[in-house]
Amino acid sequence: MQVRMADLGSQYRRIQAELEPLVLEVLASGRYILGEHVHAFEQEVAQVCRARYAIGVSSGTDALKLALRAVGIQPGDEVITTPFTFVSTVEVVVQLGAKPVFVDIDPYTYNLDPDQVESAITPRTRAILPVDLYGQSAEMRALRAIADRYGLWLIEDAAQAIGARHYEAPIGAFAHVAALSFFPTKNIGAAGDAGMVITNDEQLAYKVRSLRVHGMNGGYYYEDIGYTARLDELQAVILRVKLRHLEEWTERRRYHATLYRTLLMETPLQLPLAQPYNYHVYHQFTVRTAQRDALRDYLRQRGIESAVYYPLPLHLQPAYRFLGYREGDFPHAERAAREVLSLPVHSELTEDQIAQVAQSILEFTQAEALAV
Repeated sequence: MQVRMADLGSQYRRIQAELEPLVLEVLASGRYILGEHVHAFEQEVAQVCRARYAIGVSSGTDALKLALRAVGIQPGDEVITTPFTFVSTVEVVVQLGAKPVFVDIDPYTYNLDPDQVESAITPRTRAILPVDLYGQSAEMRALRAIADRYGLWLIEDAAQAIGARHYEAPIGAFAHVAALSFFPTKNIGAAGDAGMVITNDEQLAYKVRSLRVHGMNGGYYYEDIGYTARLDELQAVILRVKLRHLEEWTERRRYHATLYRTLLMETPLQLPLAQPYNYHVYHQFTVRTAQRDALRDYLRQRGIESAVYYPLPLHLQPAYRFLGYREGDFPHAERAAREVLSLPVHSELTEDQIAQVAQSILEFTQAEALAV
């Protein structure tokens, strides 16, 4: 049987009866921009994240950009971040004229290594931008202590981690501002692009609300140069329905991760490390092996999808050569890019499918051992 990395069709069919009447209601209302469902969804996400403010925007990338703009990042500033992430984390820094300054990752969690951050701080540093990769919080408590010590902003890229916790606190709790993504394949996804900015700072919330609508301050008065970055009403109503299922879907992902751990215990693969003080939501279940490409081909031949997040760290990407980094600058990120492989872990999987994935991996590793 085929095992897919995501099965959004099956997920839709499970909630179809709940979802479709509300979508039709929005269509009939004629209110498609910043309506009641956007407002309600913002309140509901704020409650989940225990944040004072949540501002719906058009994508996770825009959430990051508006968060950076809100704290005042401008040309010439430096932002410390990770080279092992999706491009939008760094893209928005460059688009604002600021400079990404990379720090290597922890080789087990794949998140920004806080022990290397202080040595990267210069007089131009204005912010630290960690990523909650694969659904596990970065070391936010430690990073907030560093940020406070040096008077820096801490901006959390939580695009993959809604529902995650760090020392029992939800994502965003240790940051000045955090960004969420609701790309279709995220733990809850829109039928298109959508994002959210969360914060406890009233002034930052006000700034983001203004920036998402052209820098508007009511009516046709503009106090800043902004963007068209609003969350659509249709996406909001879809996400409101899915948010009701977030806890159930998260627990299924965590259960699937437990099954994988049990079934793959005897393999030589490096399995994901979940820190004991983190509640991991497993946006991805990412294993590691030096035979990554061969294993991926083996799984593909057996109808099992997998994915590589990410095959080349950002400091080696052609678009970011101008930053002046070279191969060898961040060895943990570079090695991870050669070895990581994400297995299907989504909420629609069956136990039989997980067993099929695990059995195929066992067969592969046994064949590799015999070939040595």
